[in-house]
Amino acid sequence: MNPLGTGDPLRLGPYRLTGVLGAGGMGQVYLGRDAAGRTAAVKVLRPELAHDPEMARRFLREAYAAQAVRSGGVARVLAAQTEGGRPWMATEFLVGPTLDQAVERYGALGEPAVRALGAALVTTLREIHGAGLVHRDLKPSNIVLTSRGPKIIDFGIARPEHGLTLTTTGQTLATPGYAAPEQVLGRRTGPAGDVFSLGVVLAYAAGGRPVYEGGHVAAMQYQVVHGEPELGAVPEEIRALVAPCLAKEAAARPALDTIAGQLAPPRGAGRVWRTGPLAADIARRETDARRMATMPGDEESRPTRRRLLTTLAVGGTVLAAGGGTGAWWLLRDDEDAADGTRPWDAKPLAKYDEGTAPSPLWGPVDIGPLRLADKAVPAPLPVHDLVVVPSAGGRLRAYGVRDGKPRWTSKATGLTGRALAVPGDTEDTDGTVLATDAHGAVWALRAADGKQRWKADRADARALLAADEQTVYLTTRDGRIRAVSLTSRAALWTAPGPGGRDTPAAVVAGGRLVVHAADGKVTGYDTADGRPVWRRDQHGSDPVAPAVADGTVFLGGRTLAALSLADGDEKWARTATGELGWSAPAVRDGVVHAVDATDLTARRASDGSDTWTVPFASEQHPLTPPVVQGNSVWAMIDDFGQRGIVAVDARRGSVAWPYAQGGAGGWRLAGAGNRVFLLHNEKLTAMPVF
Repeated sequence: MNPLGTGDPLRLGPYRLTGVLGAGGMGQVYLGRDAAGRTAAVKVLRPELAHDPEMARRFLREAYAAQAVRSGGVARVLAAQTEGGRPWMATEFLVGPTLDQAVERYGALGEPAVRALGAALVTTLREIHGAGLVHRDLKPSNIVLTSRGPKIIDFGIARPEHGLTLTTTGQTLATPGYAAPEQVLGRRTGPAGDVFSLGVVLAYAAGGRPVYEGGHVAAMQYQVVHGEPELGAVPEEIRALVAPCLAKEAAARPALDTIAGQLAPPRGAGRVWRTGPLAADIARRETDARRMATMPGDEESRPTRRRLLTTLAVGGTVLAAGGGTGAWWLLRDDEDAADGTRPWDAKPLAKYDEGTAPSPLWGPVDIGPLRLADKAVPAPLPVHDLVVVPSAGGRLRAYGVRDGKPRWTSKATGLTGRALAVPGDTEDTDGTVLATDAHGAVWALRAADGKQRWKADRADARALLAADEQTVYLTTRDGRIRAVSLTSRAALWTAPGPGGRDTPAAVVAGGRLVVHAADGKVTGYDTADGRPVWRRDQHGSDPVAPAVADGTVFLGGRTLAALSLADGDEKWARTATGELGWSAPAVRDGVVHAVDATDLTARRASDGSDTWTVPFASEQHPLTPPVVQGNSVWAMIDDFGQRGIVAVDARRGSVAWPYAQGGAGGWRLAGAGNRVFLLHNEKLTAMPVF
């Protein structure tokens, strides 16, 4: 949680706002206190959405839907109105872990606790349905475990029982793996849809793992509609209870009254919220909440209040659920979440000594021997709380981002080239890593443990180029460009490619696959059918990875250029001064970073104007992109074979420190979660950022 900043409101209705809790897809969330010292989570519609009548109606519908439910099992809406042209609502400040956090930390719940959880959820769902609503997004992260029992949150996509979904067939705002088949298919969703979600939730609580897994959204949706749930980890008595809830046809699922009779929690089962480790966890959070409620409110105390907010931010997170339509403040004591939105994010350095590199967070860790040519070593691949690198024998190995300890080594061998992560994976899934082998097959490995999900033997892949939520794009062994479905594993289309043995560099976004080939041509392919939509010639003979932001594709090479992603029209271009041309660009927060000759530059993405330039004492530079993390920009330098890394302070455009280990040898960089991962001479290191 952060102090209020410029432009943040100071008061909304009866609530004085004391800090920024975070943001959901539609709104900013603040901590508010009324005159009596009672706290509330106050959500305000984003300014850019406030003038959209449909967005405003959808935002207020969430509040009105929750207000219609008279139940102690939901997060109460305390107030909702429009002020200064922006809708806002205040909700009950719920204290406790969500069900997924509790299961992750303490393991699967015992049978009595599962029955108590189920009984409480059934009671609340009956009251929701009694108000004429269907929640439509019941899942572990929308269930808060408080000292008074479980509470259901987020009515962002709740609809009247007679209502249809808001999206087209095959698309859903609800979380894959928890939404009922009829909801996934865009059909009418009634109370039976919540019964399906209830069954999945109870199976997760009892077994400690999701029952529908597919690695990415489309595969998980396919499993829900056509596959069978994986209930092997669920105890037999609970399995018999939840299995009927997971029927494909809504009419075949039991009514809530029937489920309530079958649950029959034993006497005292509800003590799980009041005794034991989970109860102690809840009590700690309640203590922090009381501290927050007694913060001084006068202006003279603002520094003290900010210090307290900073202290309380250790372990704070905002959960955005239901397609980003609801955000709720929950206390947690995970220190890694202090400055990021995910529990494994690191805390940036508060300060640094200019010219002196800080100690690594961990490493260097020896990952060798790889027996790969220097140029053939791919960059580390961060995936959730892991970083994946090549290992001996053509395997992949994953290390924990927090401690650098090995987590798994793939059984698959002979894997070659660069691995990719499926970008649509979320914290609710295990993640998927894609790789190819020397025989042209594409492998999909579960990121959580490295186990094989599937293998596409007929892909004829030479190298992977890019992946989106539905498709992996690759070059075939005869130099063509091919799209392969992540669901069916079949080729969707094959297009003529640049040929040759050099692997092109590519990026996929906004319906375009942009490929920079060794012949100097940059082509924008339509991802739907592989049709070349636009082409740009003579952009340099070294393939340089493009970058995409806000409908614009940025290219390195002979010029640093910004083109319209849709049609390739040039927006601006800057000619390189060095013989090697511009490195691959990195784009963040409206700024493009790239290296030209001896200079690392930062330019405005809108018009290419220079923001700052930092000269290096280097004769050459690699063509890989700089890495931007926090307020730092990291780039490789090469001074007659003596290679190293330099970190630049992006706020001032000045060198923060140089870093090197072991002299010669290539470097590979990647950044994620306020860490920069360095791979050099078969050693992996995690560095802090500021």
